[in-house]
Amino acid sequence: MLDNQENLNDLNNQENLTFEQALTRLETVVESMEHEDTTLEASITLYKEGAALSKCCNEILNRFETEVIMLRKDFDGSITEEPITDF
Repeated sequence: MLDNQENLNDLNNQENLTFEQALTRLETVVESMEHEDTTLEASITLYKEGAALSKCCNEILNRFETEVIMLRKDFDGSITEEPITDF
């Protein structure tokens, strides 16, 4: 398990994480919190990091959601691009 300083460094570097990196770290945080030997102080620090990572993942997904386009074939055979609005 990471110490508090490393956790704080992770929090400060989240803007540089890819979605996959943030999700992997979030999974690690959850696993760490599930250990019975995790102290209350460590759990609170991990919880804060997890909440920030969750927010980071959501922001990345929202950013990419606006970039996703649906290709639609029209009756005349032409392809039309339009944003997907129903998720």
